[in-house]
Amino acid sequence: MSISSSLNAGVAGLAVNSVRLAAISDNIANSGTFGYKRVDAEFSDLVLQQGSDGAYAAGGVRASTFRDVSAAGSLLTTANATDLAVNGRGLLPVTDLAGVSAPAANRSLLLTATGSFSPDQSGVLRTSSGLVLLGWPADVNGDIGAPVRDSAASLEPVQINLNQFAASATTEVRLGVNLPAAETQAGATGDALTLPIEYFDTLGRSQTLEIRFTPTVPAAGSSNAWTASVFDRAGDPAVPIASFDLTFDDSLSGGGALASVVPGAGASFDLVSGSVTVNAASNPISLVVGTPGEATPLTQLSASFTPVAISKNGAPLGNLASVEVDEQGFLQAIYDTGFRRTLYQIPIADVPNFNGLDAVGSQAFQISQDSGDFYLWDAGDGPAGSTVGFALAESTTDIASELTDLIQTQRAYSSNARIIQTVDEILQETTNIIR
Repeated sequence: MSISSSLNAGVAGLAVNSVRLAAISDNIANSGTFGYKRVDAEFSDLVLQQGSDGAYAAGGVRASTFRDVSAAGSLLTTANATDLAVNGRGLLPVTDLAGVSAPAANRSLLLTATGSFSPDQSGVLRTSSGLVLLGWPADVNGDIGAPVRDSAASLEPVQINLNQFAASATTEVRLGVNLPAAETQAGATGDALTLPIEYFDTLGRSQTLEIRFTPTVPAAGSSNAWTASVFDRAGDPAVPIASFDLTFDDSLSGGGALASVVPGAGASFDLVSGSVTVNAASNPISLVVGTPGEATPLTQLSASFTPVAISKNGAPLGNLASVEVDEQGFLQAIYDTGFRRTLYQIPIADVPNFNGLDAVGSQAFQISQDSGDFYLWDAGDGPAGSTVGFALAESTTDIASELTDLIQTQRAYSSNARIIQTVDEILQETTNIIR
């Protein structure tokens, strides 16, 4: 019984070392594969029930393998903005090519540590192995909303050619202007000072707002008062769309800053933001003049009429130049006008047991019972790592360690083979005794 169990133990030893050799071979072969997670083989002994007569029967050994998905490979910088990796815990959500056209309920959810994504003929970001990047789509204002985080129902394949052209309407203009104090003193001409400002309408067309600052000239002294009339050349340039009255403080503490803003017809004033809102032809525009009693961009000092710091938001019609993904996972389109628009947010998937995920090839994994359910985090939030563009995660294989294991496995295999040879010789001796 002991001799035959020794033979079985030797055969089992050959089998488990073959398994370990296969794992090492995979690791070495994929040492240059981006996103590859090394496979490890663990041995555990088999113990047979022993008799009470002092005899011993060898139980042998068995092997179990697992893929160390939780291990993170070092990040390698690339020149492609949509080469993505996760710096820290978590995986990127992807799907296969069939999932591009499949309904959300039937789309398979896969996870990967990294990917070199590029747009295909339909503008869908995918890898050369067929993994399609998934994300939460943003609305026209770049808002993601409240997506479902414990399900893939809110995820969609990332498609960038749907936003080839974009424009952004001007909604705010900051009036960094100095009005000459001398114009509000007795004896001044009272001529209006004209300030044309370019803005962009909702279709990206260039339009012009014209603000005419008319001083109030008193009979004596200084009024420090102005009336601003706003004209929109996109409509009737002869009829003002709004007006508002301005008064400045010329005291020692005031220093030429705004003392009061009184909106007139077609205007409203927000004391908190210090902005006068007027209705242009395409959309409302806020003219930021400042909050009375504080430092303001609109001043009245003894200098010339100086529009030194006029700034506005918005952008004309632009053509898509590139896309980038920031650390929070927001995929932004960058247009040749300099305008940026958020198109998607790429979440980070987290599971309780990464090593329980099922490998499906192409460095992708599936949820299993052993891994537990996934949860989609914002990149950099909670336990999730940040998203890194222009980077790929290298293989977690350590060549030096694998070669060391390879030598040890070879010796272990030879030793188990020697057990079988020895048992064979002993059995031969037993047979010769009978003869």
